[in-house]
Amino acid sequence: MDNLLNQIKWDKDGLVCAIAQDAQTKRILMVAYMNAEALIQTATTGYAHYYSRSRQKQWQKGEESGHVQKVQSLHLDCDGDAVLMLIEQVGGISCHTGRESCFYREWQQGEWQIQDPVLKNEHEIYQSKN
Repeated sequence: MDNLLNQIKWDKDGLVCAIAQDAQTKRILMVAYMNAEALIQTATTGYAHYYSRSRQKQWQKGEESGHVQKVQSLHLDCDGDAVLMLIEQVGGISCHTGRESCFYREWQQGEWQIQDPVLKNEHEIYQSKN
């Protein structure tokens, strides 16, 4: 796994920016962070794993919601400080708010306007936690 990790420019906390993009539509679905363990697990299992800065732990996308991300390919940017994953978003929801994408707000006419509908209420998605 050294070949996987040695060209990454990890930040001071040992993390790298990770972008999930829908392989079919090319829409950016979310941005998160990975540590070395998450990147190795992503490459090994074929499912996206991330590192939660707020919870201070590694996690698999969809482990609670069921909305896993099947990784089609991994890409590293020219500076080595961002990983792009082309993924298949199982269930069509990547955002914890229940929307397709975390990028559901667009700057229009002097304010952030919501563009995407909620596909499933987040309380329903995470009902086991509430």
